[in-house]
Amino acid sequence: MEIVKSFVEEMAQNKKFVAHQIESYNDFVKRRLQETVNDIGKITIELPTGEELYIKLGKISLGSPQTREADGSVREILPMEARIRNITYSSPLFVEMTPVFEGREHNTEEVEIGEIPIMAHSALCKLSRMTKEELIDVGEDPNDVGGYFIINGTERVLILSEEIAPNRLILQKDADEITARLDAEKGGYTQRHAFRRTPEGIIDVGFASLSSNPVPIVVLLKVLGLESDKEVLDAITDKEDEMEDVFINLYDARLNNKEEAIEYIGKKLKIRQQEQIPERVLHIIDNYLLAYMGTAPEDRIKKAKYLGVVMNNLIRLNKGKIAAEDLDHYANKRLKMSGDLLDTLFRSIIMGRWGLVARLQYNYQKMMKRGRKLLKLQSVVVSDVLTTQIMRAMATGNWVGGKTGISQRLERSNFIRTAGHLRSVVSPLSSTQEHFEARELHATQWGRLCAVRTPEGQNIGLRNFLALGAQVTIPSLDADEVKVTTALKGLGVNMND
Repeated sequence: MEIVKSFVEEMAQNKKFVAHQIESYNDFVKRRLQETVNDIGKITIELPTGEELYIKLGKISLGSPQTREADGSVREILPMEARIRNITYSSPLFVEMTPVFEGREHNTEEVEIGEIPIMAHSALCKLSRMTKEELIDVGEDPNDVGGYFIINGTERVLILSEEIAPNRLILQKDADEITARLDAEKGGYTQRHAFRRTPEGIIDVGFASLSSNPVPIVVLLKVLGLESDKEVLDAITDKEDEMEDVFINLYDARLNNKEEAIEYIGKKLKIRQQEQIPERVLHIIDNYLLAYMGTAPEDRIKKAKYLGVVMNNLIRLNKGKIAAEDLDHYANKRLKMSGDLLDTLFRSIIMGRWGLVARLQYNYQKMMKRGRKLLKLQSVVVSDVLTTQIMRAMATGNWVGGKTGISQRLERSNFIRTAGHLRSVVSPLSSTQEHFEARELHATQWGRLCAVRTPEGQNIGLRNFLALGAQVTIPSLDADEVKVTTALKGLGVNMND
């Protein structure tokens, strides 16, 4: 009993019950926000005169949690005031913007683009730097672990979301059907790739606009640069007993070169204008096929080699040389935490069709029609767009991608329920469908998820809780590529494959 008591006290004192929430959020504000801005790089403004004008984006910064009073004054606040006054505990977000007109840079401005909610006891919250006595003085519970947000006075938590591991090929065999799945993730967006071996032996893949109309892999290999049949064969296998399967695929496609392969995909996409086929086909392949490997033309050969490996795995799985994988194995799953969820939401608001960037371009063009070219950038940035959409998602729980229930009101009936709510895990699968295998307790959940605690009824097995001693890691902020490579080589990994 003393051991359990000591363990719980140590976990609570060091906030390890919610360390995954706090560390993930800190990673979001320290690294991911800047990465998103870096991915945008610059915002191009089209001028009717044909002159070149773009806005270069620079360093991002966050102010202290604050509120704006009715008289226009701004002052810092603490979580307790946000609770009592039914306001949001948030900070303004600033981005350095530099107009570049006809190759000449003008004055850099620090522009407020909106507000983002601040997590209690995170690096941006003053409570994280207070002693026990100071917390009591400001009206806070010294044993409160944090890890939640305050939206319009209500404490809300972002629930851990269980997802299939991204950028990982998962081979499956069900009766006579052989398939593989890969969720390619880049920049917060995920594109599912579904590979399949048909009963005739043809191996195809569906992704993006080709999801409902899959394309044979050998066709993609030719588009990606492996034009001759020998190049295709070499990329897939050098085993004689596996070559026959490749020959079947090559004979079925009957394509001689890259141009014919592009034409083949253009027909699949039903592109009517002949002259647009090459551009549109290559755009889809560069930007949506295995996007995490790169989106530039020079990255096509890497994608071709990887597709060759995928095809080889499907052939060997069919011949019984390798075993299928278990989709429910926890090595094939990842947990999306608060930082991951906010990053996806932030990117969709910034880069969306009617997002912050699109509105800035529209407002700037509208002002230019009045004869003004170099404006105060704060006057054309609609900061309410970011603030309103983030707060709406946090208040309702409706998230990007049609997800619901991501943000929930924090359970405060007692400490155990609060800690449990902050450590709950939900599956994206629908509770109205059977999903027997996904609901069952899997051996690999041992030490990761609680084997007992799950609700009765429709949500059984789909809503779980982290085991008491389980902790969730996040990508290192200081990852050293040389050290990682050296460690892998030490484990016997061939880095040339």
